[in-house]
Amino acid sequence: YENDLKTFARVWIPDTTEVWRSAELTKDYKPGDTVLHLQLEDETEFEYKLDPKSGVLPPLRNPDILVGENDLTALSYLHEPAVLHNLRVRFTDSKLIYTYCGIILVAINPYESLPIYGSDIINAYSGQNMGDMDPHIFAVSEEAYKQMARDEKNQSIIVSGESGAGKTVSAKYAMRYFATVSGSSAEACVEEKVLASSPIMEAIGNAKTTRNDNSSRFGKYIEIGFDRKHHIIGANMRTYLLEKSRVVFQACEERNYHIFYQLCACAHLPEFEPLKLVNLFTTSPQGGHLFFRITEAHQMGLFQILSAILHLGNVEVKERGSSSCGISDESGHLAMFCELTEVSYESMAHWLCHKKLKTATETLNKPVTQLEAINGRDALAKHIYAKLFSWIVGQVNKALSTSSKPHSFIGVLDIYGFETFEMNSFEQFCINYANEKLQQQFNMHVFKLEQEEYMKEQIPWTLIDFYDNQPCINLIEAKMGLLDLLDEECTMPKGSDESWAQKLYNTHLKKSSHFEKPRMSNKAFIILHFADKVEYQCDGFLEKNKDTVNEEQINVLKASKFTLLVELFQDEETPAALSTTAPSGRVKFGRSTQSFREHKKSVGLQFRNSLHLLMDTLNATTPHYVRCVKPNDVKAPFMMDPHRAVQQLRACGVLETIRISATGFPSRWTYQEFFSRYRVLMRQKEILSDRKLTCQSVLERLVQDKDKYQFGKTKIFFRAGQVAYLEKLRADKLRTACIHIQKTIRCWLARKKYLRIRQAAITLQRYARGHQARCLCKTLRRTRAAVIFQKYTRMWAARRQFLLSSCFLVQLLCEHKALLIQRWVRGFLARWRFRRIKRAVVYLQCCVRRMLARRELKKLKIEARSVEHYKKLNVGMENKIMQLQRKLDEQHKENRELSEQIRQMESHSATELEKLHLQLKTLQDAEEESRHRGDLVTSLQEELELVRQELEKNKEMVSELNEKNTLLKSEKDEMNRLIQEQEQQIKEKSESTHDEATEHLQAQLNEERFHHQNLLTEHLKLEERYADLRSEKEALSKPGHNRADSGYSSNQSEIVHSSVLTGSEDAGQTAADVSLLLKLQRRVAELEKQKMDLQGEMDTKEEQLQLEQTKVRTKNRAERDYEALKRQELESDNKKLKKDLQELRQSLSKGSGSKVASPGGQAYNVILEQLDSTTEELEMRKEEVLILRSQLVNHEAFKHKSVSCILPYNGNHNSFSLRSPTLDLHELNEDGELWMAYESLKETNRILESQLQTQGQSHEKEVEGLRAELQQLRAELGHQQQMLSDSLELPHDARIQASLQHEISRLTQQNMDLLEQMGKQDKMVRKLKKHLKIYMKKFGEAEGVHIEQSPPENMVGESGRTVSIVRKERDFQGMLEYRREDESKLFKILITELKPRGVAVNLVPGLPAYILFMCLRHADYANDDQRVSTLLNSSINTIKNVLKKRGDFETISFWLANTCRFLHCLRQYSGEEAYTKHNTPRQNEHCLTNFDLSEYRQVLSDLAIQIYQQLIRVIENILHPKIAPAMLEQETIQGVMGVKPTGMRKRTSSVYEERSHSLESILKQLDVFYYTLLQHGNDTELVRQVIKQLFYTICSVTLNNLLLRKDMCSWSKGLQIRYNVCQLEEWLLDKDVQGSGARESLEPLIQAAQLLQIKKKSQDDAEAICIMCTALTTEQIVKILSLYTPVNEFEERVSILFIKSVQTLLKDRKESSQLLMDAKIIFPVTFPFNLSPVALETIQIPSSLNLNFLTRV
Repeated sequence: YENDLKTFARVWIPDTTEVWRSAELTKDYKPGDTVLHLQLEDETEFEYKLDPKSGVLPPLRNPDILVGENDLTALSYLHEPAVLHNLRVRFTDSKLIYTYCGIILVAINPYESLPIYGSDIINAYSGQNMGDMDPHIFAVSEEAYKQMARDEKNQSIIVSGESGAGKTVSAKYAMRYFATVSGSSAEACVEEKVLASSPIMEAIGNAKTTRNDNSSRFGKYIEIGFDRKHHIIGANMRTYLLEKSRVVFQACEERNYHIFYQLCACAHLPEFEPLKLVNLFTTSPQGGHLFFRITEAHQMGLFQILSAILHLGNVEVKERGSSSCGISDESGHLAMFCELTEVSYESMAHWLCHKKLKTATETLNKPVTQLEAINGRDALAKHIYAKLFSWIVGQVNKALSTSSKPHSFIGVLDIYGFETFEMNSFEQFCINYANEKLQQQFNMHVFKLEQEEYMKEQIPWTLIDFYDNQPCINLIEAKMGLLDLLDEECTMPKGSDESWAQKLYNTHLKKSSHFEKPRMSNKAFIILHFADKVEYQCDGFLEKNKDTVNEEQINVLKASKFTLLVELFQDEETPAALSTTAPSGRVKFGRSTQSFREHKKSVGLQFRNSLHLLMDTLNATTPHYVRCVKPNDVKAPFMMDPHRAVQQLRACGVLETIRISATGFPSRWTYQEFFSRYRVLMRQKEILSDRKLTCQSVLERLVQDKDKYQFGKTKIFFRAGQVAYLEKLRADKLRTACIHIQKTIRCWLARKKYLRIRQAAITLQRYARGHQARCLCKTLRRTRAAVIFQKYTRMWAARRQFLLSSCFLVQLLCEHKALLIQRWVRGFLARWRFRRIKRAVVYLQCCVRRMLARRELKKLKIEARSVEHYKKLNVGMENKIMQLQRKLDEQHKENRELSEQIRQMESHSATELEKLHLQLKTLQDAEEESRHRGDLVTSLQEELELVRQELEKNKEMVSELNEKNTLLKSEKDEMNRLIQEQEQQIKEKSESTHDEATEHLQAQLNEERFHHQNLLTEHLKLEERYADLRSEKEALSKPGHNRADSGYSSNQSEIVHSSVLTGSEDAGQTAADVSLLLKLQRRVAELEKQKMDLQGEMDTKEEQLQLEQTKVRTKNRAERDYEALKRQELESDNKKLKKDLQELRQSLSKGSGSKVASPGGQAYNVILEQLDSTTEELEMRKEEVLILRSQLVNHEAFKHKSVSCILPYNGNHNSFSLRSPTLDLHELNEDGELWMAYESLKETNRILESQLQTQGQSHEKEVEGLRAELQQLRAELGHQQQMLSDSLELPHDARIQASLQHEISRLTQQNMDLLEQMGKQDKMVRKLKKHLKIYMKKFGEAEGVHIEQSPPENMVGESGRTVSIVRKERDFQGMLEYRREDESKLFKILITELKPRGVAVNLVPGLPAYILFMCLRHADYANDDQRVSTLLNSSINTIKNVLKKRGDFETISFWLANTCRFLHCLRQYSGEEAYTKHNTPRQNEHCLTNFDLSEYRQVLSDLAIQIYQQLIRVIENILHPKIAPAMLEQETIQGVMGVKPTGMRKRTSSVYEERSHSLESILKQLDVFYYTLLQHGNDTELVRQVIKQLFYTICSVTLNNLLLRKDMCSWSKGLQIRYNVCQLEEWLLDKDVQGSGARESLEPLIQAAQLLQIKKKSQDDAEAICIMCTALTTEQIVKILSLYTPVNEFEERVSILFIKSVQTLLKDRKESSQLLMDAKIIFPVTFPFNLSPVALETIQIPSSLNLNFLTRV
């Protein structure tokens, strides 16, 4: 690839810190250059020196678009740095721990708990192809399970990796997947036992190491057995190479096996006190411990043996001389060991310090040294633990075993990975030897798959060169190999590790390329493994290989009285007895001899034999590989150490897989994928109908070297780097297109800017010229104005001169006339001034008198107000008020007396005046008469003054009364305002309380309904299981007879007594079946009791709500009564004031009638006017009070209406609602005219508003219709214009073809529309024909009746002719009668053998339900309770059996509709008022009369729920395989999608390629469901609930697939999802079911699509995401952002900082932490009552049903 090393090309260079580092070329590379000029990522310049001898160039870096792929083989450049970088990006940035590498699953330990292993994830991966979902251990497990089920071949999952990489956890999750997906075929629950075996094996086989806190120190291979139905029936476990040395020795910072620490942590318990572990071993517990299938005695025995091992390890050996030793048992550990193992203390102490030597003639007991004794003690402890480990494994296998032979199995191998330490010993040697064998098997399998792929695609291939590690394996296991020489050295009397090392040097040094000798050591050797060079130290090899134990010590243990211990050492003879032939071919010996030889067999030989057996097993299965990688040694989450990662990738074979793939054709594309991705590189003439020919022509033009690619049958194979080259061409083409688009856009923007500037300049010029013109015009106007001003100025000067000259002549004449005028004016002014002074004096007198009168009136008002105030404050002041009232009456009386006196005096003065006049005439100048007259006038003036004072007092009293009236009015207004506020608060409080209570009750009701329906589902499963068990038992007990019907209804057990059930069973039923039946009965009783308790709680809550509402209503009524009383008091006060004012007015009017001609008469008139104005004001106040009263009445009426709507209906509430408005009306308005006028006005307003609304709605509908037609015409016009423009761009021939195609499509669409109209017309014709038949029949009946009722005259006139008499039709009662022996025939014809398709098309919907109910009515009419019970129970059981046998969609839909109709009939004709109030009188006559079937209504409701749930499951099974391909994979918008390289994972697909599903297929399927449900007569509300459930399933499945598929999280995919959702919404709109809640159930999917399309960069974007994504959980939002993958180079990945900012904003959300939606949930279903308009007496039974035995009654 020298040609690719151009400027800006990116390469990988070695680095000591990061292993590989990215750099960019700053200068082109030319052949022969020794230095590459590079720029690192930190923009530093660097010169990379090339080796001229090797000529190796640095590897190229993949394009960013290929980074982060699910499959490493999808990378264009396959090498070590590309693999490491891809894994690092997925692990650290995207938090993805699984990655495919061809057939390998690379699993990186995250050191953190991840929510990706729940049951929802298992369900999501179940049934999926391996390449369809993101990499996961569940995907590998599903692949193995599918291949086992499809190919009937055993499978193996090989999990390997170094300690701490997560092998055990991966194997555990694989077994959990098998246990969850397959389940157990019996009641033994084998899958639970398989999972339960893991903690047992971890306790006895795992320990803490420096690399892992829970490291498995043994290898295990678990075979999970399956039967023919692929259910787990058993399992078996094989273990390899337990690290026994850990029992007696642990390295620094390492620990012993967990079981010892768990045992010591429980030493304080009473049952562990005899073990005496409290003061010896103290540590913290490491976890729980679980045993099963082991009795308590055996458990305590195991603990006893483990404690004995601990005590044995603490036995001290003291030296006695140079060649002997002894036991120092001061602490009593040996005695405790002997006590726990129940062996002889003396024998054990003796043989710990001695050994037996056998010669040909005698046997000697020889003492051993201290070191030999310690080694013997440790060997004994290790041997006991190994036997205990083997015994526990055997017990686990017994518990997991099965009596029947498994049909197939899946093996899970959890074995140690390649290990290399600073000090490597015998254990590491065996482990690396096993990994060499596994790597050889892996290489052969990979090579085989590559060969099969090439042969399948029929492309030429050459032998691929791959690393063959057979020489290394031969070095270890062949004759004269390392193991052979080790066994030979172990048989030597004086064999040692040094002598064995020398033999190795002499045999293999410089003869084997895989064997080397260290320079500085003679006791070590080096083996060149496939992964790395490993140096092994020879110290301890012989001792560990021999694994010798003193036989006398074993004999002492065998002589123990402890049965479990003896059983442990007897087990070592069992394999010998069961074996047939030794590996050398010799026949078996006796038990003792074979046991001895087995005991003497070396560890290396045993391990080699078991390894060969394991390889034979793996070679006989289809392997699946999981390579676990440990990212770092500090156990930090999501942190990768490049050195450690590369080391493990080299060791686990991942890089070898990459190398093998890179030597061939690693990149593989299907023709359709290649066409979709690189369509931009194709020319118009190259696009053909055949995709293969198109791809060939394009590649021949783009890639000149034909060796770089090969064409297969279905795929194109590319060499390494070719995909990157094509991506570069594609990016360049897109970049060129973008530049062209940018150029055009920039040109358009510049031209737009230029035009805008030009327009602005023209505008400025226009305004400037206008300004200049206006200035010129202004100058001309000013010039003309100046001329005119001069003209008038000169005229004014000339006129002034003329006037001055003429004024002097006139002045003389004016002076004479002025004197005359002044004389007359001065006289007029003097007279006018006199009249004005006179009027002012009179006015001042009036004002003073008015002021005095007001002052007096104010005093009166104060007195009146103080009286009323004290009256309100203290009821005891009534006496005082009465006194004041009497005083006021006395004053009135005095006033009247004074008025009488005044009148008398006036009359007297009149007579005297007459006399005086007479005297004045006679004696005019008499002084005495004058004096007498003066005295009389003086006395009259005094009396007038007194009257004035009295009037002033009355005036003040009137003013006080007015002020009091004003205060009362303000208080009344304030009280009215308070009343309104209180009423509003009470109303709002009651409404909010009622709403909250309603919502709470609704939520509880939905929860209980959901719980009840789940219990029904569980009950149905138990019922089916019981039926299966019963049928199996009957089949076993009666093999020669037919199996009895097992469709027994659990609902029947709710009605029929349990004794009937017991009596219906066979006499030979076993105790197990009886117990199961009793359990079922108890379960049903518990469910009934729970249901009654829930019903009681609901009733109690409803009563509490009614009591609260009653209290609120009582409180409101008391407040209203109080306010009414207060208004009455105010009204009485106003009446009193009015009366007082009237009396005052009368008294004043009487006083004003005096004929005294005095100056006080005018004051009287003023006071009367003031009284009139006061009266008018009181009248106005009265009108205001009436208006306020009318408003209060309206408010009370509105409140009454709202309360009557809110409160439940009962008698008390009804009486209250009837009383309140009339009572208030009577109190507020006695005559009722105001209320009637107001009501009529409101009614008129309502009528006008309704008419206006109706006209507005009709107008809006017409406008909407016209707009829709206009929109449709515009769309058609736009389509036609588009077609015309497209056709004009085409050549002549293509234009003709396009026009023909368009005309054909138009005619096809018209034909389809005509066919649809014809189908609708046919349906209408059939319907009209049916109605016509009915009407003709009725018309015939009417004619017959008319003929019978014709008058006699007509009969006489027609006596000559023969008259035909028509018989009148009987009046049927809507009942059907049948004989008891025809009952089974009825159910067989009407239910069992009825075909839904024929009934739904030809007959009335719900006809079977009507027929059954009419039969039930006759049984009720006959009062036959047995027939009623039999009819209902048999109907329910027969429907269940039919649905069990024929579980297709049409059958379930048909019987769901009939069950609901049967339930509605039972409600409609039950006689209950809630159901019968809408019936016709004829239907009410058909109500049931003798039996209450409310309990059966509940049974039918439960049956309908079961049928509904079965219907939903069937629909989900039909839709589920179509959802993900249609919603995510299908390219609905052409040209938007662009697939990326998929790698090699597709070739391991378990299933064959199926026909891809499209969104159109889903919509067609939804149409089938919708029209079938309606055709069968299902209620509209029920259909809406089904559609809501379907749309929830579509949303959950699509979103779950999106969350588990990284390749689906892109911008273009979000656009496609949004388009598909819009199509679903249009379907809802077309079917007029958009209000069913289906649209809301799609909200999570809509928000996920918007999340893929929204901008994801700034903090504002993060806030917008948090506001928008309310239906998605935090886990889902973060997952989508992490999985977001750019499809093109122009897109960008979501940064980690942005994801963290979104997490920070969403941290306060309280929601579920579950990642996936629960796709299995079924919403609670309700069956609202639906009245049937069909009259039972009009139903006709068609003859095609063959129900002639039914008689209409």
